[in-house]
Amino acid sequence: MLNIPCPYCGLRNETEFHYGAEAGVGYPDPNTLSDSEWAKYLHIRANPKGWLPERWVHFAGCGRWFNLWRNTVTHEIGPAYLPFTTQPKAPDPDSNRDRMEGAKA
Repeated sequence: MLNIPCPYCGLRNETEFHYGAEAGVGYPDPNTLSDSEWAKYLHIRANPKGWLPERWVHFAGCGRWFNLWRNTVTHEIGPAYLPFTTQPKAPDPDSNRDRMEGAKA
């Protein structure tokens, strides 16, 4: 089970949240797009391995949206931040690897 840091309520269980989407993706005017362009916007994402900024909503708490960094491989949670604020840097990609190697020693 993941613990997610809500910037408004503090650390809470993942069952209180819903994933929104990748953070920082602009919202186009659907009236200016063809059906295939709109479908591509809705469903096609790069889905990279590693740290990715995401949008989440605390539906069972304050009901507010926020962004956070999450590692798509390990599901490790990084810093949370408010939308429309300066995005913090992604966590060090080697931070989890260093812990895993230390656990093996």
